[in-house]
Amino acid sequence: MDHEIRLIVFDWDGTLIDSRDLIVACMQAAIREVDLPPRTDAQVADIIGLGLREAVETLYPEVSAERRAAMIDRYRRHWLARQHECRLFPGARETLERLHQAGFLLAVATGKSRAGLERSLQETGLARLFSSTRCADETASKPDPRMLHEILGELDVPASAAILVGDTEYDLEMARRAGVAALGVCYGVHEATRLSRHRPLAILDRITRLPDWLAEYRARGRRAVTVTQGMSG
Repeated sequence: MDHEIRLIVFDWDGTLIDSRDLIVACMQAAIREVDLPPRTDAQVADIIGLGLREAVETLYPEVSAERRAAMIDRYRRHWLARQHECRLFPGARETLERLHQAGFLLAVATGKSRAGLERSLQETGLARLFSSTRCADETASKPDPRMLHEILGELDVPASAAILVGDTEYDLEMARRAGVAALGVCYGVHEATRLSRHRPLAILDRITRLPDWLAEYRARGRRAVTVTQGMSG
């Protein structure tokens, strides 16, 4: 991997914005209203990161397409009504500003819909920081690598000069399939043990540790797998 990283691609939900509990609550409400068999909160949380259609198919592979479509519609209604409740993780805004000022290109690859991401970018005021964004409803859902291929192509950055930051196995698998290095964050959906199976360069316990980790990685000039919990590096 090129140690002169030029592009940082972020997942959105669970990486930059604290939305796990609200996603689960909205999904559970939709399940009840469509009268589908119950799923645990853990089962619902596990599909966060996939595109909405793929997430519902994963939860209910035995259910008809019509009932899955009804559930998706109900979920969207609940989410739109409550999306404003989500907040950026502590320090996320400052971290993005710091990276942008340092000259990194920033991008987003998310399982959200385009409409959902645009609303989030508007509400957070972060749109100006990102040079490219891709959503699950306009390309292939994670862990398919198409999102990353499209971002790399749009920004004319080789895979060797990019890194992805995400909180789920779907993010890390997408990065691997695209030939892009990855960092995991363990404060989102999937725990550090699960993320470590995909051998990310590091697992960070706070998004605020990212700039220092990048500086140290560049200084080291070598690949290393590091779990960062309590100190950077």
